[in-house]
Amino acid sequence: MRAITTILFALATSILLAQPAKNRMSQADYIEKYKDEAIKEMRRSGVPASITLAQGILESGNGNSSLARKANNHFGIKCHSDWNGDTYIQDDDRKNECFRKYKHVLESYRDHSEFLKKPRYAFLFELKPTDYKGWAHGLKKAGYATNPKYPRLLIDIIEKNELYQYDEGYKRKKHKDLAKDDEIETPIAKPSASSTSALINHHKVKVHENHIRYIETKEGDNFEDLAQEFNMGLWQFYKYNDLKEGDAVPAGIIYLQPKRGRAQADSHTVAEGETLWDISQMHGIKMKKLLKRNGLEEGDKVKAGTVLKLR
Repeated sequence: MRAITTILFALATSILLAQPAKNRMSQADYIEKYKDEAIKEMRRSGVPASITLAQGILESGNGNSSLARKANNHFGIKCHSDWNGDTYIQDDDRKNECFRKYKHVLESYRDHSEFLKKPRYAFLFELKPTDYKGWAHGLKKAGYATNPKYPRLLIDIIEKNELYQYDEGYKRKKHKDLAKDDEIETPIAKPSASSTSALINHHKVKVHENHIRYIETKEGDNFEDLAQEFNMGLWQFYKYNDLKEGDAVPAGIIYLQPKRGRAQADSHTVAEGETLWDISQMHGIKMKKLLKRNGLEEGDKVKAGTVLKLR
């Protein structure tokens, strides 16, 4: 992977200065243009959107580098022996190095996600999706870049631009903006949800009162089909819904985004037959947070009438 050195920074700076100012993208421009693609790739592959955007910004000089402009390569990925596509030659660590060339920038984003599926990066996917610092240091550890300052550079870009918000499942439109275009539905009985809905393939996507997108499951649903329908990874369904790998699709609701650390309601009185998982899904609160707030452990059962703290 391309090393980022002082010399390269100087070279990149000279290239940028040679471009007319009106044709150069700023970091803000870059984020606005590519954040949706980064989020899409996060849902598909599990690579945090903040990391993808920060690497794109750093490696491509906000999309202004020669490699980005002429080869649509925003991540400095070299050809390697397994590449059969178009190529672009430029000097880097060595003279006349081979880089991958793409027809469109979005191909570069997808290839970046696929590149990080190599075995040497596997440990990164064990980190929390919101652990951008762990990802930044892990990329350096795995050899993505040789610059010892690489993690700090990524972290600075993420924090300066608050890119971590895109790892939290934040909506790209505010709730009130969705309501302008979409039908407002009556809350369903199971979750305490005041929801906005939009039809995506076979399921209506609703917005829980805790600001999380979800669907109501149907008979015959399986996670493989849902993953294809919503362009998400299987791991996301399991993680977002506090399920174990291999679990069947439960009746009720399935979240398409991470649940929150707290609910909108202050408390919940346990009804007969309710489990902690039921309550977690009902209020859109992460199971571990629900347990911690109430001094409980995984596997504990609660009696009907028990009042649980949700905030």
